[in-house]
Amino acid sequence: MNLQRFETGPRMSEITVHNGVCYLAGQVASVGAADTAGQTREVLAAIDRLLALAGSDKSRILRAEIFLDDMADFATMNAVWEEWVVPGHTPARATVQARLARPAWRVEIVVTAAV
Repeated sequence: MNLQRFETGPRMSEITVHNGVCYLAGQVASVGAADTAGQTREVLAAIDRLLALAGSDKSRILRAEIFLDDMADFATMNAVWEEWVVPGHTPARATVQARLARPAWRVEIVVTAAV
């Protein structure tokens, strides 16, 4: 069994890789003051960085789960997402409204990708 963990802390790892599949923890903005577009850009940049650390990239994302604190931000988040995602390599995706762990967070994204 080939199992790797990256950026492991006392509560969780940011990435777990097993059998050629990379599982990212939910990514949120580090600066809660940004608007939805700014937070989405920051989260997507974090995903890019973490996928690279695991030897993958956004063209290899299999599934994305997006959590918004307010569905009124759906179009704003989608505009940033569509600029970022690789055309022809869009993953399976779900977007839901959810209360996030911190009130300042507007978006959280979880991805699973092939390595």
